[in-house]
Amino acid sequence: MAPASIPPTTEARNVFRELGYTVSEGGREFVAERKWRRVLVTVLCLESDDIDPYLADGGDAPRLRCFVTWRERAEDLRDQLVSRKPPYDWAVIGIEADGSDFAVMEGAPGSP
Repeated sequence: MAPASIPPTTEARNVFRELGYTVSEGGREFVAERKWRRVLVTVLCLESDDIDPYLADGGDAPRLRCFVTWRERAEDLRDQLVSRKPPYDWAVIGIEADGSDFAVMEGAPGSP
């Protein structure tokens, strides 16, 4: 079982590669591209991460965002994003502790 205090960075990259995206190098934030889609991916563990610094729309950042965390924390992250209403389209991916599976949770209906 993966420690909840370590973000699933490698697992997040693997998920996007499995989905056919080209993944940029970088740390806990990277860009995943496929066809016309350019997604800014932010990997969080939530045990020690404050999501506020990651919510800002940096102007030239992609309008598509994906936040990735461990599956056990994904619903909480989704709820935080719904309540904060960031100004871009977003989704949350929750990765199982052993990295074998993941679930995608979309933003609230009607959100940008």
